Amino acid sequence: MRVLSLSDQVLEFIYSPAAAERFADVDFVLGCGDIPYYYLEYLIDILEKPVFFVRGNHAAKVELSHGAGRRAPWGAVDLHQRVVNFEGLLMAGFEGCLRYRPGPFMYTQSEMWFMVLSIVPRLLVNIAVHGRALDILVTHAPPWGLQDQPDTAHRGFKAFRWLLQVFRPSYHFHGHIHVYSKEVPALTRFKDTLVVNTYGYRETNLQIPTLAKREEARVKSSKGSATKHG
Repeated sequence: MRVLSLSDQVLEFIYSPAAAERFADVDFVLGCGDIPYYYLEYLIDILEKPVFFVRGNHAAKVELSHGAGRRAPWGAVDLHQRVVNFEGLLMAGFEGCLRYRPGPFMYTQSEMWFMVLSIVPRLLVNIAVHGRALDILVTHAPPWGLQDQPDTAHRGFKAFRWLLQVFRPSYHFHGHIHVYSKEVPALTRFKDTLVVNTYGYRETNLQIPTLAKREEARVKSSKGSATKHG
């Protein structure tokens, strides 16, 4: 599976007809926050692929564009505090960043702990049913101590780090941390998780052992079927 992940920047070559050919081979899109709803709606229309998203701390409660107001991008799936199964891929997400001023989509460490712990029962069900809790975590803010920064506005959440340590998803896609130099890491390995800063955009070929084995079995099965009928 191939994913296009985005955050924090509207890029002209993506918000254009050229995106249809440039990203034709992606299987789905992840919005990691602080990008307009119309931007994600455009990708839904032009790519005709599923789009999943979380809001960033600069998101408006109601976005006004194209003569209409809405609280979410039309046609996209909001991952905030949800666990979803997309074609066998187990995903969960959380919006916002650490509270540093009054406003929506910002949370204290305690508030985020409460939200993360609220999905634990669903993760345990995933372990019982699928043999694993989670493949991809999608957030706006980074985990505590991983790709975050020392100022309050860009500090990561401790609950995210705990979730990675305990439930060990293959990937954690986030935004919020702007990358202006090579000194700011975009990829960090933590336990079994590749933490991916999606500032601007990033394309990733997902390497998830469980899904790879399932796809290999499907290919073998289809070849066997073709041989029998041949």
